[in-house]
Amino acid sequence: LTSEVPLVSLCLPPMMHGAAQWSLMRFFFEGSTSVLARRFDPQQAWRQVERWKVNNVMITGDAMGRPLIEALEEMDTADVPAPDLASLIVVVSSAAVFSPAVKDRFYARLPNIMLIDAIGSTETGGNGMVVVERGATEMQGGGPTVKPLRDAVVLGEDLRPLDPGSEEIGRLARRGNIPLGYYKDEAKTRATFITNPDGERYVLAGDMARLEADGSITLLGRGSQCINTGGEKVFPEEVESVLKAHPAVFDAIVVGVADERWGQKVAAVVQLRPESGPLTLEDLDQHCRGRLAGYKVPRQLTVVDGVMRSPSGKPDYPWAQRVAAAAPPPG
Repeated sequence: LTSEVPLVSLCLPPMMHGAAQWSLMRFFFEGSTSVLARRFDPQQAWRQVERWKVNNVMITGDAMGRPLIEALEEMDTADVPAPDLASLIVVVSSAAVFSPAVKDRFYARLPNIMLIDAIGSTETGGNGMVVVERGATEMQGGGPTVKPLRDAVVLGEDLRPLDPGSEEIGRLARRGNIPLGYYKDEAKTRATFITNPDGERYVLAGDMARLEADGSITLLGRGSQCINTGGEKVFPEEVESVLKAHPAVFDAIVVGVADERWGQKVAAVVQLRPESGPLTLEDLDQHCRGRLAGYKVPRQLTVVDGVMRSPSGKPDYPWAQRVAAAAPPPG
């Protein structure tokens, strides 16, 4: 999103988060205006769009996207005037899954905006982005398929860049103008900033990805959270996106728990909508079949009062792991 006319951007993630810092600096460097929120309040965010005639809104996935669109839908039916959002051009999401179901609701309410998925990290900067078209919000993996930015690559097991269309799952990385390392943390620097057998230096983003035949990159999910069930790899983000499309599910985190037969089984920790009735594992199974391969369908369900996330909206996987592991056996 570029323009000769200064733009106005509303940055909703907290400033401790890399995505917020990159967004803020980008608009500062372009001579545009950035609007900051003291805290995340969905209804107040829409009023800020109206007040400051915001053109660009920066969010971190469903943790902000879902409350925002639900607040807007509620404001449409309230006794007060709905906010004037004529200035809004684009909503950009990064750092967390922005699921197809939530994107569809944005387009249903705001058909003339653009939705952009961006991938990257504090260490690598931006790795790629894509304008998600209306009616084409489905994803091939746990994250979006993006056009790579300069120097973004997918490395194979030998730490060499993969060829387009190789179908091998690799590690998202970046070369070129990259940091020297972490301050006073040599062990973490060695693990993240690597030199491959050809002498090329890369920084690893921590995400697994696939390089498609057309050169685009499909983000699959965090390698550290990958579930190995019967030898098959399951990335939680893909399953979470499907679960959150269920009408009774407000939020969900997916983890792997120990299983005698499969090594690990896929377990869902779910927060229900207040107005929904009970949800069973059989309900989720029926919802997921046809949307996911059978081995990706959750085999355990734990319902909680609220899903734990960081202030930036990232799922708290260690918390979910403890909750799922402590759940009593079915029956």
